[in-house]
Amino acid sequence: MTPVATILLMAGVTYLLRLAGFLLSGRRVAPFWLRSLRFVPISVFGALTIPALPGQSGEAPIRFAAAALTALVLWRFSSPWLGILVGMGTFWSLRLAL
Repeated sequence: MTPVATILLMAGVTYLLRLAGFLLSGRRVAPFWLRSLRFVPISVFGALTIPALPGQSGEAPIRFAAAALTALVLWRFSSPWLGILVGMGTFWSLRLAL
């Protein structure tokens, strides 16, 4: 498949998914789906961040330590901004120190 055909196919699928969202916006959704959809944002976040955790060579321990501390802060305080602040602060502090 050519790159142009791939891009056009991806654009078509994206457009159809958005159109389906608009067409279904007035309908009631079953409680099962509402519960399931609550986990979509964290799943997408995990899918985007987990592959980047190892980073450049030699950075993996620093990144894992910052991620673990961030997870602990997020679990304890449930504050995304505090989690970002602690995670980035830990990452840059360890990176500069080591």
